[in-house]
Amino acid sequence: MESLKHRWNYLFRSTRGLTLVAIAMVALVTAIWGTLSGPMVEWGVRDITVNLLNMELVQADREGRIIMLYHTIAMTIVAIEVYFMTEILPMKRHEQVSINATITVGYLTALIFGLIFGYFGHNFAYHGLFLVGQSLVFFSGILLAAALWPWKKEYRLEADSPYAHTKKGIDLERVAFFVMVVATLLSATFGAVTGSYWGNGHETFLGEDLIRVPHKTALQKAIIGHLHIMLTLVAVAITLIVGRWMKFQGILHKIAMPLMIVGTIIITTGALSVVWLPWAHTTIYFGSVFVMLAALMYVIFTWDKLIKEGTADIEKPNFFQKMGVLLRDPLKFGPGWQMVFMNFTVSGVGIFMAVKLDEIFRVWPHREERITLTGHWHILAALIATIILFYYMDLSKVQGKLRKWAGWTIIIMSDLAFASATIFSMKRLFVAESEQQSLVNTIMLLMDMGLGIVLVVLAIFLIWRLYDLFKDKGYWNEEFTAERKANAEAEIEEGKRKMEELQATLEEVSK
Repeated sequence: MESLKHRWNYLFRSTRGLTLVAIAMVALVTAIWGTLSGPMVEWGVRDITVNLLNMELVQADREGRIIMLYHTIAMTIVAIEVYFMTEILPMKRHEQVSINATITVGYLTALIFGLIFGYFGHNFAYHGLFLVGQSLVFFSGILLAAALWPWKKEYRLEADSPYAHTKKGIDLERVAFFVMVVATLLSATFGAVTGSYWGNGHETFLGEDLIRVPHKTALQKAIIGHLHIMLTLVAVAITLIVGRWMKFQGILHKIAMPLMIVGTIIITTGALSVVWLPWAHTTIYFGSVFVMLAALMYVIFTWDKLIKEGTADIEKPNFFQKMGVLLRDPLKFGPGWQMVFMNFTVSGVGIFMAVKLDEIFRVWPHREERITLTGHWHILAALIATIILFYYMDLSKVQGKLRKWAGWTIIIMSDLAFASATIFSMKRLFVAESEQQSLVNTIMLLMDMGLGIVLVVLAIFLIWRLYDLFKDKGYWNEEFTAERKANAEAEIEEGKRKMEELQATLEEVSK
C-alpha cells in the first residue's frame, strides 16, 4: 500500500508525473479516436471501435463531436505546457501547487465528461461537467498569470544578466510568458462568449465549412478568430519553453523577446478583431512576422550553441564536423529543425494561399480549399506535439542509441507525413484532377505510414515509462526525489526571504 501511495504521489503531486499522465491521456485519446477516420474507416477498424465501445455516432452531430474532441485534446496540451512553465519559471511553491492542482482537475474533468457526452449519448449532466472542467482550466490560467506577474521585485534581473531585460531589471522573457498567458485567456473568453449563445443565434459549425460563405455572423467570426489565435499561442508557449530549456540568452535573446512580445500582442489583436475589421487578417500576418523572427533567433542561437559545444576540442572545425555535431543529438536539434521545416509546410503555404487566394484557390472546387485549410491547422498542431515530445524525452533522460533512434525516427517520419500532407493539399497546382489518383495513393500511404510510426515510437516510450513506474528504484523515483528536494530548498529560501522582509519591517517600525 505504501508503494502504491508513493507512485500515486509521483503521478499527481509532482510536475513530471502530472506531465506523464497528461501525455498518456493524449496518446490514449489519439489512439482510440484516431480509428474513427481516415483509412481506418475503409479497413473496417472504425466499426470495430464503435461496436466495442458502444459509441453513438449520429451523422447530424458530427461537427459537435469533432469540436468536443478538439477541445479536450487542446486543453490537455495546454495543461502539459502549464506544467512545463510551473517547473522552469521561478514562482512561489504554493502558486505552483495551486496552478497544477486546478488545471489537472479541470482538464481531466473536461476530457472525460466531454468525450462521454460527445460520443456515448448526450447526457447534459456530462456536458455541464465538461463546462466545469473548462472553467477550472480558465481559472488556472488566471492563477498562472498572477504568478508570472513580471514586475515583482524578486523576479528582476541584474544589470549584467545575459537574458533580455529592461533598465530596471524586468525580465522580458517572463513578460513574454505573461503576455502569452493573458492573450490565451482573452481568446478563451471569446470562445466562451460565443459558446454561451449556442441554440440562441449560434449553431455548431467547422471553420473550414464557412470559407466561401460571403456573409458571416459576428458569432461565427468570433469563433474564426478564436481558432486563429489559440493554436498560435500554443506554438508561442512551446517556443518560449524550449528556449528556456536550451538556455537561450545573449544578444539574440535580447532581440527575440521584444519581437515575441510585440508579435503576440499584434496577432491576438488581429485575431480578435476579425469580428469587426475586414482587414484583420493583414494584422495577423504582420504580427506573425515578429513571432517568426523571434523563433528564427532561437534556431540560430541553439544550432550555434550545439556546434560550439560539440567542436570545443577542435581548433578549426570544418563544415562536415560542424554538421556532424549539430546532428548528433536529435532531441535538441529537433525543435529548431521543426520550426524551420514549418515554413515549408505551414507558414509558406499559408502566405502563398493568402497572396493567391482569389487568383488560384477560389477557382478550385470548395473541397480542395477546405483540404488545404484543414491540413494547415493539423500540421501545425502535430509539429507542436513533436516538439513537446522532444522536450519531455530529454527530461526523461532517454540516452544513447535509444535517444538517437527515437529522435531521428520522430523527425524523419513526422516530416515525411507533413510533407505528404502538404503535397496532397496543394496537388491541384501541378496535377490534373483526372490524373491525380496515383499521386494521391502514394502520398496518402506515406502520410499514414509516417504518422503511424511516430505513434508507435510514442507508444514504446510510454510503455517504457509504465515499466519504469513498476520498478522500486526506477527513474520515476529519481525524478520524484529530486523534485521534492528542489521544492524543499525553494520553501526554505522563501521562508528566509519572508523572515528578512519581516525583520526589515520591524526595524522600520522601531525607528
